[in-house]
Amino acid sequence: MAWFYLIIASFGEIFGVASINMFLEKRSFRWLFIVVITFTFGFLFLALAMRDIQLGTAYAIWTGLGATGAVLMGILFFKESASMKRLLFLTCIICGAVGLKIVS
Repeated sequence: MAWFYLIIASFGEIFGVASINMFLEKRSFRWLFIVVITFTFGFLFLALAMRDIQLGTAYAIWTGLGATGAVLMGILFFKESASMKRLLFLTCIICGAVGLKIVS
């Protein structure tokens, strides 16, 4: 169940970063409130996941999935660039998170 919580926590980070982007475009208290709620949601599930998963592993997976999801969300929904260099570094993030889990 802890791994499921960790995946949900990653979605909190992904949607939190997307809501920051929306806040920067709209500059309304509604979007600021959504930023706070989504990150709170993500941190809550991260705390639940860390009851059974070690801190280093949980944090690395959470940030890896969150960063990957945020980059993909930016490319797909916010028209950010999808250059080869950016995709290469995104692949490095994924390999680093996966590699950490294999070792531990």
